[in-house]
Amino acid sequence: MITTQGHQQDADLNGLLYGFVFRPGQPGREIDSSQALELLLDPGDPEAFLWLHMNLAHAACERWMKGSLDLPETFFETLREGSRSTRIEHADTALLAVVNDVVFNFGLVSSDVSTLWACVRRRLLVSARLQPLHSVDRLRSSVKRGERFASTIELLVHLLGDQGDLLTQIVRETTMNVDRIEDQLLSQRLSDNRADLSAMRRVLVRLQRLLALEPGSLLRLLNRPPDWLREEDIRQLRAATEEFSVIINDLTALVERIKLLQEEIAAKLTEENNRTLFTLTVVTVLALPINIIAGFFGMNVGGVPLSDDPHGFWVLVVLVATFTALAGRWAFRKRGDY
Repeated sequence: MITTQGHQQDADLNGLLYGFVFRPGQPGREIDSSQALELLLDPGDPEAFLWLHMNLAHAACERWMKGSLDLPETFFETLREGSRSTRIEHADTALLAVVNDVVFNFGLVSSDVSTLWACVRRRLLVSARLQPLHSVDRLRSSVKRGERFASTIELLVHLLGDQGDLLTQIVRETTMNVDRIEDQLLSQRLSDNRADLSAMRRVLVRLQRLLALEPGSLLRLLNRPPDWLREEDIRQLRAATEEFSVIINDLTALVERIKLLQEEIAAKLTEENNRTLFTLTVVTVLALPINIIAGFFGMNVGGVPLSDDPHGFWVLVVLVATFTALAGRWAFRKRGDY
């Protein structure tokens, strides 16, 4: 019997983060890489299946998968091509899944997105990643708690469900922030909300672009499923993807709502700027008569009118006041039109 420390050391040498074997009606049992190879050669139970989660950052990971696991070459080509488009497609006798997920950060919800690659067969699910992912951690926690799974497709569906739950949480929290900003907008309290809205919109658009499933690949899979896929598996897969599509639609609607709020805030700020500019224009117009008259009477030339008149100062005061009153009446009448 190999010790637990030996298990972990052997797993580390091959890049296996954790592995589980599932049997009908029983919770998953954790295994190491050597036990996984033994079970693949002789499962003992024809209904038993394995889940192996690999660390692609490990130098020996890809080499061990190629030499020890019967995986299609298309899977390794997908790892190398760098395409991050979320999809589930049929390749040879297996299912290939490329799933983008939020990076796991000590239980916190992060906006950083990384990719999970998965290869699914009747008796084997291999998942590989470069960074810890939130939905995979939740799936592992479910397995550790004793949740039972009947097939590898149920594991994949659970993974998509966990990803959908996390995305729903992000949408819910963002909606609360948008509601708060909208309330401030309705109460005419404009602050630095534009920067907050822009940040939220960037995150949501990025999640929408990376997490949305390709409808074409899913349609081809459901129309031509592998022979080993059960009707129940196809039904669960279709239900999971439809639910996920609803969440993506909610995310899209939230992005449009943020866009409308940004446009409304921009319109209000433009209106306030126009009012401020008009106020400055009114002040300039009111000061124009006295500036013009002061300019004329300040010239050091002969023939300045009213210079010898004892009442000349008051005549000019009345003249300036009259022109200022006329200009002010015109300006404030125009201001009422805005």
